[in-house]
Formats: sequence, structure tokens, C-alpha cells
Amino acid sequence: MKSDSEIESDVREELKWHPELDAEDIAVSVKNGVVTLAGFTHSYSDRLEAELAVKRVAGVHAVANDIEVRLPAIDQRPDPDIARDAVAALKSELPISHDKIKIIVKDGWITLEGAAEWQYQKTAAETALRKVKGVKGVTNVITVKPKVEPTDIQRKIQEAFKRNAEVDANRITVEANGGKVILKGTVRSWIEREEAERVAWSAPGITHVEDRIVVSP
Repeated sequence: MKSDSEIESDVREELKWHPELDAEDIAVSVKNGVVTLAGFTHSYSDRLEAELAVKRVAGVHAVANDIEVRLPAIDQRPDPDIARDAVAALKSELPISHDKIKIIVKDGWITLEGAAEWQYQKTAAETALRKVKGVKGVTNVITVKPKVEPTDIQRKIQEAFKRNAEVDANRITVEANGGKVILKGTVRSWIEREEAERVAWSAPGITHVEDRIVVSP
């Protein structure tokens, strides 16, 4: 098992590995495998990219992202302008279901509210707004309300795990209660844990996924 100092060194190297990410202003600290990121980036997408980079490092159990987004003067915009472009981006990404989602912008931070029938719509809405110029962050509180009752969710998720090359289906158990799912077990990496959760969310009728999977390299 890697020490905290070894994990910290690997995290710093991983951040430097991405040329599009300016990591000089990002501070890294590690305690018991939990990585805390501080400092600032010049865009919201860089803040997210830094977090994703850390999750790829072996030995990382969790990430606390305290990075502040400090936009260059040229990228700062009034909230109404951000809102206009955010609405356009949402319509482009979800041409059929965008009207059920509400966008609120305050000081460059976007909050997404409303309802979606599928989890992918909730995720797609957030992804579409991440690169809108002037955005400092996105809070996604869209609720997932499927039109049809989920049937045999547990079996569908387990079968999806077996089809997925990145997930060891034998090490994960699935408990389903209506549209709510609990994932348990042990995986080899943070990426595998996230992939298992993504697969579970892809099942029809899912309204909530509780991920209790433990990362144990």
C-alpha cells in the first residue's frame, strides 16, 4: 500500500502530465489516502480536469476539491449573458427535454433545477454548461422522475456489469428497492468504482444510487 507522501508525489506528477492543465497554482495535500486540492484555476473545466486527474492515481480513496475558479478578466461576463448562452447550450444538448430544466445564474455560478426522465439527461445538462464562457461552477439539483416503473433493475445492472470489461462483476453486489439501488463490494481502483456507479445509473427507472463500494488496490 502506498504512503501518503508517495500518493502526493504521484498526484503532482499526474497534474503535470496534462499540458492543457496549468497546475502551478494547485496545492495538494494527502491524509490517509484522501487528497485535498486547493489553490485556483483559470476555468471551471480546469477545476474538473484536476479532480479527474487525481482520481486516476492509484491509492487515492477520496478527493476534496477546494479549488477556486478565478477567471481572467477577458472571460468574466455578466450573469444575463451567461444565462443566455447556457440556455442555448442546453437546448442544443437536450432538444426535446430542455424545457423541463430551469437555469439560475448568480455571480457566474449556474444552478440546474427541474426534472428529467433519465439520469443521462441530468448528466448531459451539466456537461453542456461546463464550457460556457464565464461559468465558475455548476450545481446540479435536477431530480430524476421516470415515467415508467422500473422492472427487474437488479438483474439488468448485474448483467450490465458482466458485459463491462472495466468492472469485475463478481466483486460487486446490487441491492434494489424500487428505483433506489445500493452498490456494495470492493474494487481495484477509483475509476472502476466510478464506472460501476455509471453503469448502475444507466439502468431504466433509476432515481437514486448509493455507492458503498470500497477501493482497495
